[in-house]
Amino acid sequence: MSTQKLQSNAEEIEGLDRDADSSWGDYPIDTVLIRNESRTVHDVLRRVEKGAFIMHPDFQRDFIWPDDKQSKLIESVLMRIPLPVFYLAEDSVGRMIVVDGLQRLSTFQRFVNDKLKLKLPTQEELNGKRFSELSPKLQNRIEDCNLILYIIDAKVPERARLDIFERVNGGVPLTRQQMRNCLYMGSATRFLKEEADNDLFRKVTGKSLAVDTMRDREFVNRFCAFKLLPLSEYKGDMDDFLALGLKRMNSMSQSDLTRLSNEFRRGLVNNYVVFRQHAFRKHTEGQDGRSTINASLWDVMSTGLSNYPESLVEARSAQLVKAFSPLMKNEDFIRAITYGPNGPQRVRERFQMAEKVFKEVFDA
Repeated sequence: MSTQKLQSNAEEIEGLDRDADSSWGDYPIDTVLIRNESRTVHDVLRRVEKGAFIMHPDFQRDFIWPDDKQSKLIESVLMRIPLPVFYLAEDSVGRMIVVDGLQRLSTFQRFVNDKLKLKLPTQEELNGKRFSELSPKLQNRIEDCNLILYIIDAKVPERARLDIFERVNGGVPLTRQQMRNCLYMGSATRFLKEEADNDLFRKVTGKSLAVDTMRDREFVNRFCAFKLLPLSEYKGDMDDFLALGLKRMNSMSQSDLTRLSNEFRRGLVNNYVVFRQHAFRKHTEGQDGRSTINASLWDVMSTGLSNYPESLVEARSAQLVKAFSPLMKNEDFIRAITYGPNGPQRVRERFQMAEKVFKEVFDA
C-alpha cells in the first residue's frame, strides 16, 4: 500500500510503505530478547529519580488518569491484588524507557511524594489520606509491592523492537516515529522538533504533515538520515535507516547540528523557490491544484537541493523546472517514488535519476 491516511486535517501521503509491514517470521527467534525482572515500587522510584528509568518521553501522552482511578490502583496494592506487568525498553546506554505502564508508575510516584490524596469514599481508613498519613505498615506495603518488568533488550533488531512496542502498548497506538522519538532521545530528537516547528517547514510542506503523530518529525528524520549516511548503508529497512540517522545525530557536535539545520533550511527554501506549492508533490507544468505530498520525492529533493546555494538555484529555477518535468513523466522514476518505495533498488534509482538532473542544471 503506497499511501497512508494521516490524522487531523493532514492530507494523504504518497511514497510511504506501510509502517508495520513485517511479520514475526522475519526475525531469527533468538534475536527477540525480552527478559523479566521483579523490582519493588521503592526500587523503581529510586531509579526514576536517578534518571535510570525514563518516565516522560516525548511520545507519551500527558498524565491523564483522574485521581479516583489513581486511588483505585493504590487500593489494589494495599489489598495485595496483582498488577499487570510493565514493559520497558533498554536504550544503548542502559536506561529503561517505559513503554507500557507510565500511568501506573506515575501514580506511584505522585502518591509516594504526597502529591495524591486518595479518593476512596468506601474505604474510611484510606479516604482523603496522603502517603505520609498512612500507617508504617501500609506505607511498607506500597513500597514493598513487587512489580513484574518485561525489558526489551537494546540488542533486539530495530524493526522487531518497534513491532514489540506496537503489540504491548496499552494506550492509544503509537506511530513508528513516536517510538523512535522515545528510543533516541537527545540532541537528535530536539533537532527534529525544532525543525518541524519552524514556520518555513510548515509553509513549504503546506502543513500537510500531522503533528500529533509526529509525521512532520519523521520527514525531518528522513532528510537527516539520507543527508548524513551513505546511500550504501540503506539496506531496505527504513526503520533501521532512520534510527541510524538519529544515532549519528546524537553523536554530532552542536556546530555540526547547526550546519545540518542550515542545509535543511536551504533545501526547503530552494524547493519552494522552484516549485512553490508543488514542492515534494507529483505535478506537471502548469498544474493548478496541488497533489499529495510524496515522502520518496521529499527524500531526493530536500537533500538534493540542499547542496546548492540559494542564489544559484533561484537563477536557474526555470532550467530546473524544465529539466525536472520529464521525470514526472518517466515511468521508472514514478515507479521508484510510488510502488514499494522502500526497496533498496527503488531508493537507488530515484536518487540516481534526480542527481543526474541536478548535475545537468547546476554543474554545466
